[in-house]
Amino acid sequence: MTLLHFQLLSAALFAIGMYGVLARKNAVLILLAIELMLNAVNINFIAYAAYRDPERFLGQIIALFVIAIAAAELGLALAIILRLYRHRGSVNVDEIDLMKW
Repeated sequence: MTLLHFQLLSAALFAIGMYGVLARKNAVLILLAIELMLNAVNINFIAYAAYRDPERFLGQIIALFVIAIAAAELGLALAIILRLYRHRGSVNVDEIDLMKW
């Protein structure tokens, strides 16, 4: 497999994730779509690093940082979503208008 195959896979996963973020109303599904987009970025980092310089592990190290940031983001976002669900009874993003007067 060449680098192009990995880039096409990454682009397809990123596009599916972007569609999920833009088309979904449920906050949990939007979080899953964001995770899919971050995984597409990880595939691209690792494939490009393996193609560019196979003896160094720069792509894998950056991917580990992205995974750690994604885990922290997911934990915080799920806590916010659970709090909104307890307060509002729904996780529909169209109904979340807590900042409005």
